[in-house]
Amino acid sequence: MNDTKVRWLQDFRRFLPLKSQFILSGNIKDFQLIKNDFGGFSWHRLENAIDVELKNIGYKHIAYYNPLDGFDIPFYSGTPEEKKALFQKLHIPLQQDTIYHNLETFNKVLQSIVNYPDEPIALIVDFASQFLMNAENLIKTEHDTFSLAHILSQTTETRPYGNPPSPFYNTVIWIVDKEGDLPDWMIVNNPKIRHIPIGKPDYIARRRLVEPIVENLSQNKAEVSKIVTDFVDETEGLLLLDLVAIIELARAESIPVSLIADAVRRYKVGVTEDPWVKIDREKIKNGETFIRKRVKGQNHSVQHIMDIVKRAITGVGSSKRNNRPRGVVFLAGPTGVGKTELAKTLTSLLFGDESAYIRFDMSEFSAEHSDQRLIGAPPGYIGYDVGGELTNAVREKPFSVVLFDEIEKAHPRILDKFLQILDDGVLTSGRGDKVYFSETLIIFTSNLGIYKKSPTGERFSNVTFEDTFETVENKVKQEIERYFKLDLNRPELLNRIGDNIIVFDFIRKDVGKMIFDMMMENHINAIQKQLGISLHLQQEVLQTLKELSIADLNNGGRGIRNKIEYHFISPISRALFSLNPVKGDAVEASSILLEHRSTTINLIRK
Repeated sequence: MNDTKVRWLQDFRRFLPLKSQFILSGNIKDFQLIKNDFGGFSWHRLENAIDVELKNIGYKHIAYYNPLDGFDIPFYSGTPEEKKALFQKLHIPLQQDTIYHNLETFNKVLQSIVNYPDEPIALIVDFASQFLMNAENLIKTEHDTFSLAHILSQTTETRPYGNPPSPFYNTVIWIVDKEGDLPDWMIVNNPKIRHIPIGKPDYIARRRLVEPIVENLSQNKAEVSKIVTDFVDETEGLLLLDLVAIIELARAESIPVSLIADAVRRYKVGVTEDPWVKIDREKIKNGETFIRKRVKGQNHSVQHIMDIVKRAITGVGSSKRNNRPRGVVFLAGPTGVGKTELAKTLTSLLFGDESAYIRFDMSEFSAEHSDQRLIGAPPGYIGYDVGGELTNAVREKPFSVVLFDEIEKAHPRILDKFLQILDDGVLTSGRGDKVYFSETLIIFTSNLGIYKKSPTGERFSNVTFEDTFETVENKVKQEIERYFKLDLNRPELLNRIGDNIIVFDFIRKDVGKMIFDMMMENHINAIQKQLGISLHLQQEVLQTLKELSIADLNNGGRGIRNKIEYHFISPISRALFSLNPVKGDAVEASSILLEHRSTTINLIRK
């Protein structure tokens, strides 16, 4: 037709005189762009595009078959009587009833078409993937059909037709979801069958579809080029069918063509309004203060993550082409210093509920095939109908914080899934559904860099309390870089995270005291509210508890919590049980006694 054909059509035309049968797979359900007589492009279903191409080459008749409707020659140019006579020659049933749509009838028509002696004819077999229940275990009727097709593919020859004469096969075209849907013994090493994959529409194809539509819709012709470019960039990876649906969605919901990106977002994630835009900016303005009330001693981390949040809200620096997540953060540092707490507090700031985040403990995904838990099992495997934990969660809550805790404990195979998320902003589930991460904030936490391994495999500390924060930060980042580049051989994942690696400092004594005060205040308030009493701790008791709780800060805030539970929660519960105060009582902890493997707190009514 012209030199602007898509690749699969060029391949199809080139091999028509050389191959008797073709298998088309891949993007078979999408529209195909065909150049029209006016110099523009129009979109057609795949079978229509094949019909146009074959007739331009010189084929006279294009028969079509699918298991629901049976056989037809939909664009026949002759009279009804001539069409009826042709049907009889080809053994096509005149009464198109489902009882005629069996493989025995199909075999008879297939053989008649391949051996038709007059004008060149082709047969398009659509939905061929639905012919077989199992391509590797055929029943007899299925085996007979594809044995016949196999034999016909190799025994048929070309014959001259036209002026000047050209070689023509009576071509058979099988349209399948994937090549493996038909028996391998029919396809593999068969010199007369050509498999042609049909790819997704590229940038040029999407632009050809969109440009004339936008030109008709836009009143401002000067902005057409920018609108088209933005639209095409936003829809990378989508089908032409998707683009048409987005335009229809924009019309239905009265979205101006200048805001077509909003229609793309609605189509992808199903959210009517952009929640990032609707976040209370006053809350974000005071966000650092809000987070520092719960995350102590990590002011640099809080400032960095709030910068990422502000960038996510404003959209500055976001990539239209890749639809990447709104933000990506890698939180590293010692255990118990507030990495997970920061993720919870940030979620509370954004959503008003710290439990609204999506959390995955990556220590549960250490097995090689545990990636199937995230995206779902592939077809034919147990759990296929359930879907993946990650893909299901993000589909249900596309606007969310997604936390991957202790990422270094996951199997390296899972990191490839993260690469897809960070690079393309999309993950395909085991069921084949696309799940978009363009509205999520991704947070990784890790203890990488705190320890190293010696050449003999022994584990030793890479950083200690004696190191300054600058030293801790440099050593941890160097070890993280070494781990991704040398141990995992995944430097590209590190590149996607970029400079968003935030290293947390050790919990120092002064910060430990603040954490202790915060935790004790929360515990005392909870006891007073639950029992309806007033609880006071004398200064000596409080000071002793503080010294016990922050004596060893190797386990950070989590260690402080454990010490409080042992030295305060357990003994105070024991004392309250014995005293049995009633609502309205005022109770005071007058003294604390440290015994062997036990702590006793004395309570008195005031």
